[in-house]
Amino acid sequence: MLDARTPDLEELLTRGVTYLIDENQVRAKLAKGEKLRIKFGVDPTGPTIHIGRAVPLWKLRAFQDLGHTVIFLVGDFTAQIGDASDKTDERPMLTKEQVQENLKGYLDQVGKIVDLSKAEVVYNSDWLSKLNFAEISQIADAFSVAEMLDRDNFSKRFESGTRISLREFMYPLMQGYDSVAVKADLEIGGNDQYFNLMAGRTIQKKYGQAPQDIMTFEFLVGLDGRKMSTSWGNCIYIVDEPQDMFGKIMTVNDDLIETYFRLATDLSLDQISEYLEQLESGVNPRDIKLELAKEIVRRYHGDEAAENAHQGFLQVFSEGALPEDIQEISAGEDTRFFVLVSDAFGVSKSEARRVISEGGIKVDGEPVTDPQIDVTTFASGAVLQKGKRHFRKLV
Repeated sequence: MLDARTPDLEELLTRGVTYLIDENQVRAKLAKGEKLRIKFGVDPTGPTIHIGRAVPLWKLRAFQDLGHTVIFLVGDFTAQIGDASDKTDERPMLTKEQVQENLKGYLDQVGKIVDLSKAEVVYNSDWLSKLNFAEISQIADAFSVAEMLDRDNFSKRFESGTRISLREFMYPLMQGYDSVAVKADLEIGGNDQYFNLMAGRTIQKKYGQAPQDIMTFEFLVGLDGRKMSTSWGNCIYIVDEPQDMFGKIMTVNDDLIETYFRLATDLSLDQISEYLEQLESGVNPRDIKLELAKEIVRRYHGDEAAENAHQGFLQVFSEGALPEDIQEISAGEDTRFFVLVSDAFGVSKSEARRVISEGGIKVDGEPVTDPQIDVTTFASGAVLQKGKRHFRKLV
């Protein structure tokens, strides 16, 4: 498990936090020394955790270090249904097999941050798969169609005539019922989860439980300017190799330096303020971003790896040299080039096709623009390059 700095209470309740409901009640409980049952649910829609999703995990770790009970809820059932929280179109359903494949190694990643030996790890298929129509109807009775359409993305889709399936209306009911099943005192999640978290309060009251408090967090913006999301492939993953992680962070927009320091590092707010003052005084944002990249790599890989990644980046960026240790990649059963690029650089297949077609991928220094080319035509040891700083060796 990775080391963590335990923040003070004020920082715990405010850093990165957008909504805390009911704030007065949460503060009163903590002041009295009450130990809370804190729920955080994750749908394994992809096999890897990005640093945006790690923001609430680090908050869970801080609560855990203070003696509170963490409930890490694996949404193996809800992942099949699909959460429409941040989607402008209908989200496709996943199969049970796809979810199980995504789960391989998932808890190992979570366990780098949260002490799972002291947490309650639960799977919502244990109760959601057993509900009958009468029970589902009872839960659904707590909401009206008008209330569902109050949700921002639903209202926009409704007004534009974009299809909204009844399945999507069911998702917040399921997430809310999860809170009943685990008797949550506090649920945390991203800002896009606000509606779902509030649904938990409504459903808990319907079942005679005290409504949970909720805490939501700012989004961490991804590499393409949108919210960091596995679905969009715009992510920095916590299991990225140090050199790759460093290089990705260096591509982040300068306007996001403060947000990344605050949400993705454990530096104190005073330390972050010093970096921001340097920016305001005219220091090159690239120099501050180098420090940001080192801090994030250090958090997940340690001091030595962070320093090596720093030096490796400077060598590649300044001298145009290849990195000394290039991660190796091999083709799977599907040997089309865009599939290999998707796997190699952690982007979606559609993004891989686009980048290839635009000449953004080189093989041994030459652009390859055919997404469908068979990778077996390349020599073993060929070096794939994406942009100026991302390299893979084909074996």
